[in-house]
Amino acid sequence: MLTEFDLIKRYFAQHSIQDSRIALGIGDDCALLNPSAGMQMAISSDMLVSGRHFFPDADPFMLGHKCLAVNLSDLAAMGAKPLAFTLALSLPQADPAWLSEFSRGLLALADQHHCHLIGGDTTKGPLNICITIFGELPPGSALRRDAAKAGDDIWVSGDLGDARLALAGYWKEVALDEAAHRLAATRMHQPTPRVALGMALRGIAHAALDISDGLAGDLGHILDRSGVGASLMLDQLPAGPVLQTQPLDLRRQFTLNGGDDYELCFTAPASNRQQVITAAALVRTSITRIGCIEKNPGLRLLDNQGNNVNLAYQSFDHFVNP
Repeated sequence: MLTEFDLIKRYFAQHSIQDSRIALGIGDDCALLNPSAGMQMAISSDMLVSGRHFFPDADPFMLGHKCLAVNLSDLAAMGAKPLAFTLALSLPQADPAWLSEFSRGLLALADQHHCHLIGGDTTKGPLNICITIFGELPPGSALRRDAAKAGDDIWVSGDLGDARLALAGYWKEVALDEAAHRLAATRMHQPTPRVALGMALRGIAHAALDISDGLAGDLGHILDRSGVGASLMLDQLPAGPVLQTQPLDLRRQFTLNGGDDYELCFTAPASNRQQVITAAALVRTSITRIGCIEKNPGLRLLDNQGNNVNLAYQSFDHFVNP
């Protein structure tokens, strides 16, 4: 039988960390960090609860990937470089097969972004995963939600809606063939954190956030915090490859309101348009210009002819949505 400390040692205690920013990792009461000289720390926490954020029988490898990806996405939205993270893990039982795959997915993504696991906690209980992540960035360079300006372009990375479409497939809201559903589900279970793009946009973009609860609702946070409004070109929203095959009404609904995309939505001065395009090309990330920031408050949805579209939108809320 695995003890708590056996579990940590076998699945999560990494080899010696060769990073001068990590003075002490796993094995003591606290980890010790040495942020690079003159840098600010960026810190974020996310909790994933079985039955709420993921299916109880979720593939453990993909779950390990996703629970770190959503935290890396928060760093990306601020333009921060990943440094380290802690993991608090509640488990119904210490299942070696599950732990092996979960830790493999988690640490593979951590290695990809040079983000080190430096501590945390384990306990017995309902399956619950909480990660706190640490990054760094130059003072004054963060892509904050309160920095959008009237006249800014609004951009989004990647594509939208396939994760929500996959969920609709699981819930039998839409009929998808097996291959299409599997492709869409990849976006739901293994999102790509846009860390390189976030860093590339420092000094070019004004405001940014990651799309976790739906584009319209999440963009609304930028509008509220910045005291501005916006117009979105609804039919220019980049639908995922599976969603592109669906009817227009569903494309509009899921690109606008779908969650779990973990793409970046950001604003930048129109005068920086070419710099934005160049920055995205350098990090090999597709981007789409989808609207503009305006002085008048509120969010206006327009079709390709510039006509207003009456479509309900809202952000997902854990205490409102079922």
